[in-house]
Amino acid sequence: MRVIVIGRGTVGSAVQKLLGESGHEAVVVSRSSGGLRADISDSKSLKELFERVGPFDAVACAAANVFRRELSQTAREQWAQSIQSKGMGQINVVRAALPHIADGGSFTLVSGVLSIEFMHAGTIGTTINHLVEGFVRGAAVELPRGVRINCVSPTVLTESVAYHAYFAGFTPVPAREVALAYLRAMVTPMTGRILKLHKTDS
Repeated sequence: MRVIVIGRGTVGSAVQKLLGESGHEAVVVSRSSGGLRADISDSKSLKELFERVGPFDAVACAAANVFRRELSQTAREQWAQSIQSKGMGQINVVRAALPHIADGGSFTLVSGVLSIEFMHAGTIGTTINHLVEGFVRGAAVELPRGVRINCVSPTVLTESVAYHAYFAGFTPVPAREVALAYLRAMVTPMTGRILKLHKTDS
């Protein structure tokens, strides 16, 4: 299986490593480093990427950013940039890649624990996670040629120590476990699923 992995951060690197260990080919795309570059907030760069990358079987998106700020202090630009990155950015990944992905291929997007757990300064994240998950559920019944789509929803990563204070009381998850969820979404016949990598009481 040839997989386009978008993002070189902690999750993207874990997905790349696991794919290699499992006998798959990972083609890594980054916004600012490496041989293949694309910005998910820029539809034109995504279109150019998938036109030149060659045949592929799956896309794993692990690149997305949102602002963390108290609702009363948020600015329109922060909402717009967050939506353009994690929200429309991932939607446009699917739209740009769909004409090129193999029959029966798969997309795996990323949301996060704030879709069901809430915190101060997390409203933007909560809103956009719901956008991504709603898109996945809706697109699952419309994608052609047997193409599937799923979403991985992790909590704070064990490796992301700088963020642990924001997630007090949450149980961190290792990046490798998140990568395993990506792999499961790609190699099994599931579609329209939200794979939750967090412990909650819901």
